[in-house]
Amino acid sequence: MFSKWVVFGPAVLLAGFILACATTRPGRSVAVLVPHRYTGKITKTVDIQYYVFLPKTYEKNKQRWPLMLFLHGAGERGSDLKLVKKHGPPRIAEEKGDFPFVLVVPQCPDNAWWSSEILAALLDRVISDFRIDKDRVVVTGLSMGGFGTWDLGIEYQDRFAALAPICGGGNPVKAAQMKDIPVWAFHGNKDPVVPLVRSQEMVDALTRSGGNVRLTVYPEAGHDSWTETYANPELYEWLLAQKRFKK
Repeated sequence: MFSKWVVFGPAVLLAGFILACATTRPGRSVAVLVPHRYTGKITKTVDIQYYVFLPKTYEKNKQRWPLMLFLHGAGERGSDLKLVKKHGPPRIAEEKGDFPFVLVVPQCPDNAWWSSEILAALLDRVISDFRIDKDRVVVTGLSMGGFGTWDLGIEYQDRFAALAPICGGGNPVKAAQMKDIPVWAFHGNKDPVVPLVRSQEMVDALTRSGGNVRLTVYPEAGHDSWTETYANPELYEWLLAQKRFKK
């Protein structure tokens, strides 16, 4: 009763399967991985509001000026730009009516984090709009802005003359990428929000990489280590003395 059936071995069945794959789809051979490459550009829309403060003698003195980018903390996020004047350099500049830098103060939107890519684009715009010495661009920020300061140094290590992150932190694994940027970090020893170890681990990583870095720790300070820092004239003297390292 089984005389009409033919039994094939495994090798014959495999050969038949391969032949079917090669012949059932016109124009295609046996399936293989074919390497390809795509090269193109992706455009990203940037929408960020910010203040610019110009020194009193900016118009009279036609020199190129040092630029300071200040990054606020999480509490000043939103759409009310006036919030960014609460702490640090923008508050000092407004109260005193003068400041030795062209000061740029962006505002981070609600529920967002500082984007290094957006901040770099903003700096490009400001540098094109004002007389800026590209070799004297510095960044400072507090808390969330301290994290943003560290991140900018890692992602754009060829752009900055110096960084002054306050009660922030970063990725110590990548710290060596920014070893040529002078860094002066600040932190409160009793900070309950961002532990001192977050600054310490970045400073230690830079030190191991041969970086130019120092850390000031306020023994009794909590999270607010920025008020004392920004009231210190030595910080601004140090920032003004720095110039971008050119490889």
